[in-house]
Amino acid sequence: MHLGDILVKKNLATREQIDAALERQKLSGSPIGRVLVNMEVITEEQLESILNAPPKAPSSIHATGISSGELRNLLVKTMSFTEVQKPSEIADVMKLSGPLVTEILGDCVNQKLIEVLGSSGDQGKVSELRFGLTGPGRARAREAMEQNLYIGPAPVSLEAFHEQIMLQKITNERVAPDQVDSAFSELVISDQFIENIGPAINSGRSILLYGPPGNGKTSIAERVAGIFTNIIFVPYCIQVDGQIIKVFDPSIHVEVDAEERRNSVSIRRDVVDRRWVACLRPIVITGGELTLEMLDLSYNPQARFYEAPLHVKALGGTFIIDDFGRQLVSPEEILNRWIIPLQNRVDYLKLHTGKSFIVPFDELIIFSTNMEPNDLMDPAFLRRIPYKLETVGPDEEQFLTIFKAVAASEG
Repeated sequence: MHLGDILVKKNLATREQIDAALERQKLSGSPIGRVLVNMEVITEEQLESILNAPPKAPSSIHATGISSGELRNLLVKTMSFTEVQKPSEIADVMKLSGPLVTEILGDCVNQKLIEVLGSSGDQGKVSELRFGLTGPGRARAREAMEQNLYIGPAPVSLEAFHEQIMLQKITNERVAPDQVDSAFSELVISDQFIENIGPAINSGRSILLYGPPGNGKTSIAERVAGIFTNIIFVPYCIQVDGQIIKVFDPSIHVEVDAEERRNSVSIRRDVVDRRWVACLRPIVITGGELTLEMLDLSYNPQARFYEAPLHVKALGGTFIIDDFGRQLVSPEEILNRWIIPLQNRVDYLKLHTGKSFIVPFDELIIFSTNMEPNDLMDPAFLRRIPYKLETVGPDEEQFLTIFKAVAASEG
């Protein structure tokens, strides 16, 4: 679902207006949201509220995008293998609202999977009912664990995942020239290079940095990745064809403090979908260790659920392949794997069941290499990397500037 579809769904634009905006976009190259603002179809405030608003908490089981059976299974597994008994505790584990958990608990009571044990009776606190599993409930939990061992936040649907990625596309965030200047202020680098890298960053397309070793390619790539400031939302996990795929990774995703979020956008805890984590745009850096297997779903046969590949975890952010050409697999194999994603901005993943599905491929890809581009790939691949920037050695004046700075830092 693209931004135009979302605006039509929210009755903020008509299909005819979106089609007209798409025609204008072909001429201007501007993001579709910016075109619609210029056409006065929507206001700047409406666009910002849509692009930056956190996912809304589902008000019913149907609104979660996950079947009632799957949610019941997750709830009984949670109760069976943790100490939680109260609705508030279950809500914290499953990251669902209290009323929604109460609705799922009611379904479980009706199916005689759980029973009321009594009230919490905590002194000084609001009393809550306590629930426990019945015999059939424990049997259902064992059956659910045979499907997968996942316990944690409830998944989001693939459709919701697609929609959110489109709302927080990296090209929605326009990087101003002064931001580029500030990002590279501590590097000794030519003005011409700075002028060239700005449009490359705003394009959201792939970039090839090449040149002799020691000329700052990795430093440049890292500064490009860190130039973005928007907050995005990453799901703990998604569900596809009944299978769980974990996406949120604390080693990659930097969670934004809740207080900082409240200062940046007006939100209330009870209306935010807690299955999503507010994060900075992710930065994934990989080098010679990159393999083709790291670009596909990783299935754990013991736990029976999946870990998302690196480029899915990098969605909405930057994926840096350092020392490109030094991997165990050839550059051609990596580019063959990504030839469709680089061109069509979507990727195809496959479950171990044989089911294939589409995920967005919205991220800034940076290839960094010491090798000559023509030695790495053929012209057909080179055409799919629109920005090729060479890092050259410093001239005498630049070298002296670098020398003095390093000498001063070393005393």
